[in-house]
Amino acid sequence: MTETPSQSQTPSESRTPSQSRSATLTGERADLLRTLGKHRNFLRFTTRDLTDEQAGRRTTASELCLGGLVKHVAAVERGWVDFILKGPSAMPDFASMTEADFAERADQFRLLPGETLAGVLAEYAAVAQRTDELIAALPDLDATQPLPAAPWFESGARWSARQVLLHVLAETAQHAGHADIIRESLDGAKTMG
Repeated sequence: MTETPSQSQTPSESRTPSQSRSATLTGERADLLRTLGKHRNFLRFTTRDLTDEQAGRRTTASELCLGGLVKHVAAVERGWVDFILKGPSAMPDFASMTEADFAERADQFRLLPGETLAGVLAEYAAVAQRTDELIAALPDLDATQPLPAAPWFESGARWSARQVLLHVLAETAQHAGHADIIRESLDGAKTMG
């Protein structure tokens, strides 16, 4: 299970399984794991010392909350790892999504009744471990899959496992920045500075 930084730790002081695993790998895979681990840690660190109520609170004009962001990033990472392994069939059929599908997708960004911050962090740790194991074991980062049909993907495009992992890394970093703003708006705490 991934450690959550304690109150006294900074994001760079806590080691995660991906950071420990990257020490045994070399080259590109080590770099991917190290960088992904760093940005995951920034995201997790924004939730330090929060109650479930605080983790579910909106603090900006957006619908985002800290617990929901962790939940969303875990779902995105899980979905893209499934895509690496199974191809476009692992992704939703975006063209036929209903209002109910979109509502369910919107719930990814909220901490729903019965959900806890500890629970979403534990799920994120499990997703991260699965991804890290895949990065370490995947025979070829150049292996491609066709992207599913969606308005935001180029028609007929294919992504390599490397492109998918870079996308997950970018998504994680972007949402870690969102989380930092939300946390600062909540109680003044910052990830850095």
